[in-house]
Amino acid sequence: MSISSLIEADRKHLIHPVVNYRAHEARGVTILDSAHGSFLRDAQGNELLDAFSGLWCVNVGYGHQSIVEAASRQMAKLPYATGYFHFGSAPAIELAAQLVERAPASLQHVYFTLGGSDAVDSAVRFITHYFNATGRPHKKQFISLERGYHGSSSVGSGLTALPTFHRHFDLPLPHQHYIASPYAYRNSFADDAALIEASVSMLRAKVDELGADNVAAFFCEPIQGSGGVIVPPVGWLKAMRDACRALGILFVADEVITGFGRTGPLFACEAEHVEPDLMTVAKGLTAGYAPMGAVLMSDELYRAIADASPDAPIGHGYTYSAHPVSAAIALEVMRLYHEGGLLANAQTLAPRFAQGLDALLEHPLVGDSRHRGLLGALELVADKETKSGFDAALKLPDRIAAAAYRNRLIFRAFGDNILGFAPALSYTADEFDLLFERLRRTLDDVLAEPDVRAAIDRKARAVAC
Repeated sequence: MSISSLIEADRKHLIHPVVNYRAHEARGVTILDSAHGSFLRDAQGNELLDAFSGLWCVNVGYGHQSIVEAASRQMAKLPYATGYFHFGSAPAIELAAQLVERAPASLQHVYFTLGGSDAVDSAVRFITHYFNATGRPHKKQFISLERGYHGSSSVGSGLTALPTFHRHFDLPLPHQHYIASPYAYRNSFADDAALIEASVSMLRAKVDELGADNVAAFFCEPIQGSGGVIVPPVGWLKAMRDACRALGILFVADEVITGFGRTGPLFACEAEHVEPDLMTVAKGLTAGYAPMGAVLMSDELYRAIADASPDAPIGHGYTYSAHPVSAAIALEVMRLYHEGGLLANAQTLAPRFAQGLDALLEHPLVGDSRHRGLLGALELVADKETKSGFDAALKLPDRIAAAAYRNRLIFRAFGDNILGFAPALSYTADEFDLLFERLRRTLDDVLAEPDVRAAIDRKARAVAC
């Protein structure tokens, strides 16, 4: 099909995730054609530096021939193997063993899914089964964070605390509750310790309100991704895990975005020696080369579920769970992280990434820079003193994204004027330099637009008065 025919067919038939359908029909699709390393090429031949790893997932970069070959070998040998009826395949078994070996010590069992959303959904099902099986059927309430993202399944979307995922979906469900995000920039805590204590206190208060005997689990991302890359202070994750243990509720770490080197170590939990009861992963597991996610489960939960139903199957499963081709890809991706040096490369260059973001704090549009490892964000404000944002009517995120594309750069422009970055672990020093050169030019281009400049000037005049 010609490019124009593809665009028209897309407009007529293909439903895209998380877009305004009518706006997409009017705009038309941007067709991506090929990729290599850190660069994408669109159907018009434009070469674009990807500073978002696809959708937080292509951690190893594009076009690794060894991954292609691993997939090809497995497809030729055994393209599919069910996990039902006691069947399995070598790649999936080997991958489960590797994950357990490298994950926090509490996690000893692995259930494979197709991605992050169904990993979260599976975790909820396992938790429900666990408490029912152990004689605590009242523990049905779930707590997560405001601005949190836990996928878009029918249940996970309620743990997600973003209005777009609730509107017209009858969410959140009555048993889903939130506490405030550890959002330092939008709060006035005296120091990190005060923020951590406030989060712990809010969790305790929410559990007290609901009744400890009624609360099943607390879900959190070590760093909130789609909620605006909210980076809690060091010590926050461990404090929340310890609070969950004291309160008698399960602690679930959603590492779908933060896992596989994104924040420095293989898993963000490692940095604070946190051992969750369950952990959800996806994205970097296969680096986006094939669909796959997983729930990692503690031995305590696994044994309780297994022992409660000695003569009956556990009624949870997916046709493509533990898919052998996805598992073969994941094994090669894991090799690239470790033997291929990608984890080490990301750790070496993370300070360069941090310095590049922090240097943009001097820009008139930038109010905050936050980051850990190769996960970061800039928050744009009209007034740095008051931290006030831009009028939504300006559609600043759309302008930023369009200007970035003209400058051959891709990142995430969130709806609340936060810019998200997740460069591949394979980035070179020169590519970081190129990222920040193009990013600064993008910010300058948008600042030069008269109504954007006027918005900043109005704020400055109001403060002066």
